[in-house]
Amino acid sequence: MKNRLKGFFDKESSIQIVRTGKWIFYFILIGIIAGLGSVAFHYFCQLGIHYFMDFAAGYRPPAPAGEHHLLLPTDVPFNRWILLFLPAFGGILSGFIVYTFAPEAEGHGTDAAIDAYHRRGGFIRSRVPFVKTIASAITLTTGGSGGREGPIAQIGAGFGSFLATRLKLSDRERRIMMAAGIGAGVGSIFRAPLAGALFAAEVLYRDPDFESEVIIPAGISSVVAYCIFCLIFGWGSLFDSPDFVFQNPLELGPYFVLALVLVITGILYIKSFYGITRFFKSLNIPNHIKPAIGGLCTGIIGFFLPQTLAFGYGFAQKALFNELTIPFLLCLAIGKIITTSFSIGSGGSGGVFGPSIVIGGAMGGVAGRLFHQFIPTVVTEPGAFVVVGMAGFFTAVSNAPISTIIFVSEMTGSYRLLLPSLMVCSFSYLAGQKWTIYDKQVKSKVNSPAHAG
Repeated sequence: MKNRLKGFFDKESSIQIVRTGKWIFYFILIGIIAGLGSVAFHYFCQLGIHYFMDFAAGYRPPAPAGEHHLLLPTDVPFNRWILLFLPAFGGILSGFIVYTFAPEAEGHGTDAAIDAYHRRGGFIRSRVPFVKTIASAITLTTGGSGGREGPIAQIGAGFGSFLATRLKLSDRERRIMMAAGIGAGVGSIFRAPLAGALFAAEVLYRDPDFESEVIIPAGISSVVAYCIFCLIFGWGSLFDSPDFVFQNPLELGPYFVLALVLVITGILYIKSFYGITRFFKSLNIPNHIKPAIGGLCTGIIGFFLPQTLAFGYGFAQKALFNELTIPFLLCLAIGKIITTSFSIGSGGSGGVFGPSIVIGGAMGGVAGRLFHQFIPTVVTEPGAFVVVGMAGFFTAVSNAPISTIIFVSEMTGSYRLLLPSLMVCSFSYLAGQKWTIYDKQVKSKVNSPAHAG
């Protein structure tokens, strides 16, 4: 009898080991593909910035400390008039590609992935990641304002969905593999693997809820993708920042004011984004023309405020070291809200996390510099408000406070501001919970079609 029981349990253990090994292999494979996708997308963006922004318009925006130019800058003189029409040119190209081959690739890809998780059983058409990659690279490198997390989230999610479909897995298993792809893509390209895994589990819901079955798979895939990306482009964080330290409780007062400012700015961002989105949807013209019109509007703003075009991470880097003036930071934040709304809301392709980091950092820089002028003994480092502003603003617009705190900490390499970040993000979340930039989020698991029945 003992031998029979022992044999039975040994057999069960062997089956469990094989099953676990199989799933680990799948998640590693998703991480490899997402990592290679991040590498390819980053190359496309670097080449596009060089040939479109630098070679054509003579505009060379600064880069964050963790990124370096693949090609040497040219000596082409700056031409505002080319910069005026360049986003419209990108809009024509990206609009044609998206609406011809995969209309669901319009806008910001993270929302599409969230919708696929809740309402489509994790299914994403296999062509979407390729269309999204090309269209987003064109939109963003011709001056369109947006981020990289949307495109790369769809690349990783698309492969996870494709693999699960090919293996004839269940809807639940496909959703998990799709979410693992989201975490891998986002965690790798922003060099924040832990945050990428948490983001994939948290961004699905408006309430403070996590999709717990997603965290470990997304963690495995995210680590693999991050390692592949960093093997090519180098290790370290995206931004370099001074060694900020929180050591004065009186500073929590200014941080509370910052949280109020971030919530108000976040609501403005969401209202602007979806107001312009609805306007373009109401236009009775062919869809592939709309991104060109949005690009032209973006170019008009960029003619006067070129810092609001493309990614803008380099200006966030400068703000961390207190190198930008208050008027410049205000123009950067407000201008970035408008250019992102036109670029993505018109049907262009890109993400909304990247602009949120720049907007939040700029508003944090404004608050930090003002408080430093009036109470320099309390607010000694204005740059610290840039870090906390990044986290607080994206929390206000995304309803994802935990992953955002980790995101910004990993992206800046600044882990000593967790306390003020936690306070600002908590308040921003509570005050801004009614609004979200991710329209496809559901309130909680109870409200998700994925968990119905």
